[in-house]
Amino acid sequence: MYVCICSAVTERQIRACAQDGATTMQDLREKLCVAGNCGKCARHAKTILREVHGTPASVGDTPATVA
Repeated sequence: MYVCICSAVTERQIRACAQDGATTMQDLREKLCVAGNCGKCARHAKTILREVHGTPASVGDTPATVA
């Protein structure tokens, strides 16, 4: 699934980048240009980053789901 439409970055690419050592949003921005334009993907990208590294999400970090 595409997470960052502006830079055409997928969830799989973000996970791979995190597994290769990216630990911050700045790392993702530098390596994949995630959240470098409109920024609407930042919350979801951060959630993926935290999932990969096993860090707990803060309240409000998880994107809302539609029932």
